[in-house]
Amino acid sequence: MRFLGRSLIGMLLASMTLALMAYAVFLVNGAVQARIGAEKRVPPARERVFAVNLVEARLGTETPVLEAFGEVQSRRTLELRAAASGRVIALAEAFEDGGAVVAGQELVRIDPADAKAALDRVRADIADAQAEARDAAKALNLARDEQAAAQEQAELRQRAFQRQQDLVTRGVGTAAAVETAELAASSARQAVLARRQVMTQAEARIDQAETTLSRANIALAEATRRLEDTTLTAPFDGTLSATNVVEGRLVNNNEKLADLVDPDALEVSFRVSTAQYSRLLDASGALIRADVVAVLDVSGVDLTATGRISRASVTAGEGQTGRLVFARLENAVGFKPGDFTTVQVREPAVENVVRLPASALDASGTVLVLGDGDRLEALPVTLVRRQGDDVLVRGDGLAGREVVEARSPLLGAGIAVTPLRKAKSGEVAPASPAMVELSDDRRAKLVAFIEGSTRMPEAAKARVLARLSEPLVPEQMIKRIESRMGG
Repeated sequence: MRFLGRSLIGMLLASMTLALMAYAVFLVNGAVQARIGAEKRVPPARERVFAVNLVEARLGTETPVLEAFGEVQSRRTLELRAAASGRVIALAEAFEDGGAVVAGQELVRIDPADAKAALDRVRADIADAQAEARDAAKALNLARDEQAAAQEQAELRQRAFQRQQDLVTRGVGTAAAVETAELAASSARQAVLARRQVMTQAEARIDQAETTLSRANIALAEATRRLEDTTLTAPFDGTLSATNVVEGRLVNNNEKLADLVDPDALEVSFRVSTAQYSRLLDASGALIRADVVAVLDVSGVDLTATGRISRASVTAGEGQTGRLVFARLENAVGFKPGDFTTVQVREPAVENVVRLPASALDASGTVLVLGDGDRLEALPVTLVRRQGDDVLVRGDGLAGREVVEARSPLLGAGIAVTPLRKAKSGEVAPASPAMVELSDDRRAKLVAFIEGSTRMPEAAKARVLARLSEPLVPEQMIKRIESRMGG
């Protein structure tokens, strides 16, 4: 009985367990089906809002500045060459690379012995020619007197002949006497012809003597010029360079001795593209005399010189593109021929344009402007000119709109933004450069570097040293000098 009771209890517990498991499976299956059949609930998405900096588009007149790189050169550069050959016997004290000379100053003297000897020979030839001319003049006078005497004798003989003819006509004279008188008259006429020929020869001798004297005078002028060519003088004020002669050296005719450069007649040549060159032409196609500024960076100090465009090269140049333009410089203190400078050219003013940051314009030529509800709108514009980090643009409806200062891939038409506007309390004064107080050791190193610099002009060196001697020195100047010191 006990065994039967325990078996019934076990069967009852097993049945209850199976029933509970079946119920659990039913519940799980129902839950899964309900989950699969239920609609998905997506939480509502919130629109993302970006903060953007805005700048107001203001129409105005802008003067674009064209930047290019150019080289400084002198408008007057002369090669000094020897006009005569010989030995150099004297040199000017300033005849050295970098020596300053003035117009008319004697630079080189070549041994004039040969030139003087040639001049003396020519003078002797002139003396001979003058003596020959005097002798020819005397001979001409004698020939004239002899011709006059022969003519007088011929007239006497002719009268004697006529007298004999008269006597024969009266029956007093003889035929032999008439014949003798006729022969005498004929001989007298022949003598007159001979004297005329002698006078003609004397006149020809005079002409030959004058020609010889003229040739001698020409030779004298040439010999004098050759003697003057033994002395080389400076044709204008300037500075010597590339000198290659010393006292005692033999030089050949037309040999280059040095270059003479006028440091005050400077100009800068720079190359621009054809499109940029077209903007420097007026309505008639002539090159405008635009103002230029040449900037030279010398050991932390910018040397500047103003000028004006003077001309353009007639050809583009072999293997070159664009146009080569020249501008004359004024008050170019510290500039030297060969300096590589930055040239800023003021183009003609452009009207009705808006100046915007270059980051506001995309590749498709549109800008983003603030629209209704603080949402962005795309506005097409026309690019007129690029000016460094800015652009000059035009567009319908652009004036007075607020433009996004910097584009990003996240911004586009229809995007909601939070506008960030600059204060409109007027123009803000530019911040003054940061000033630094130098220690004695650091100041001494900077001063020593500037004083030892050979490339810096004296005027610029004096200005830098004056700034370094002040209690506070611009930080930018210090950084630029230390960058050239190597740290």
